[in-house]
Amino acid sequence: MYEQELAATAKAMVAPGKGILAADESYSTANKRFQKLGIPTTAEMRQAYREMLFTTPGIGEFFSGVILFDETIRQSTRDGRPFTKVLQDAGIIPGIKLDAGAKPLAKAPGELVTEGLDGLRDRIAEYYKMGARFAKWRAVITIGDGIPSHRCIDTNAHALARYAALCQEGGLTPIVEPEVLMDGNHTLERSYAVHHDVLKAVFDALYVQGVEPDQMVLKPSMVISGIDCPQQASIEEVAQWTVKCLRERVPAAVPGCAFLSGGQSDELATAHLNAMNRLFKDELPWALTFSYGRALQQAAMQTWRGQDATVAAAQKELYHRAKLNSAASLGQYQPDMEKVAA
Repeated sequence: MYEQELAATAKAMVAPGKGILAADESYSTANKRFQKLGIPTTAEMRQAYREMLFTTPGIGEFFSGVILFDETIRQSTRDGRPFTKVLQDAGIIPGIKLDAGAKPLAKAPGELVTEGLDGLRDRIAEYYKMGARFAKWRAVITIGDGIPSHRCIDTNAHALARYAALCQEGGLTPIVEPEVLMDGNHTLERSYAVHHDVLKAVFDALYVQGVEPDQMVLKPSMVISGIDCPQQASIEEVAQWTVKCLRERVPAAVPGCAFLSGGQSDELATAHLNAMNRLFKDELPWALTFSYGRALQQAAMQTWRGQDATVAAAQKELYHRAKLNSAASLGQYQPDMEKVAA
């Protein structure tokens, strides 16, 4: 029923020079970030912050889509324009976070499983009517002593696949996000091995559930050294190992991979994406772009700090960061571009 629309949306989401803004922070995540900057943790301030982001002049040049939270997709600007309409008018596709968060996996200490499948078909129908045209579901995989277990990987892969199948049935192009956390002291090689196993399980499960690969977008983490590993991989090594893993596990029919930043600094997330495209862009069957949250928003939030007087300056920060990541998605980013005044 929705096949052509789903495929067209997936292709548009990874169009050349464009990426996806992840603005789907839960109440608790948004409030924690506000608290660190002394911003009141109220619904009104969350609305004002998102309005600042979404009304940034010119962001349609660099963002193909924005992932919204349930609260956000129901909100409007101060003058009454629904956020979905603001985005659509800027040529940006509205999306929605559908998972209910990662919870402890039974009989698996230290491991998580993402919940939210109950009632999902009805929620998809509601969000489609509200203007969403794609969705996101995040699985969380932790590397540690003896983990991840096969049970954790398979359980999360199964949930991702069921979510994706329901999305395609209901008209939402699914973003499939299996995040391997960078927390820990694991090596680059260990990260690669876990990513390899996770992506195999995910695409096996997607196949079993009848998910069409040309009607989805993959949101992977990068193959990167653990944050506490004494030997940190170079930018080129991260690019090489990440692309090697994707080549071995991601079907050519998938239109694109929109990376999560996963706690990397703004500059490093941009540099890693740029290196992948600079080294391999012309050899790959799918686009490599960005779907960052903090790595796009942080500078803007720090500038804004809840003040009307700083909205324009904060919007310039978001525009500048988006422009740099757009360049990285084309392999055209240079570190000295960071120094250019926003």
